[in-house]
Amino acid sequence: MTKIDHHLDATGLLCPLPVLKARKRLKDLDEGQVLEMLADDPAAIIDVPHFCTEAGHTLLAQQFEGPHQIYLIRKGR
Repeated sequence: MTKIDHHLDATGLLCPLPVLKARKRLKDLDEGQVLEMLADDPAAIIDVPHFCTEAGHTLLAQQFEGPHQIYLIRKGR
């Protein structure tokens, strides 16, 4: 089981806000810490994995629960 260090509720936000909020929250985390983000923007399905790849973070999990998506992101360098 992955330890969650911080939570971010980005529900109700449309592209690009979920990614921008995640970027801001990840800045304050230490390398290796995990952010759990909840979103409901359909574009986040594409945007969040792309953001992680480009920014050097690791997308540990991407799951769907009803209208919501849950992302677990491990901060990179």
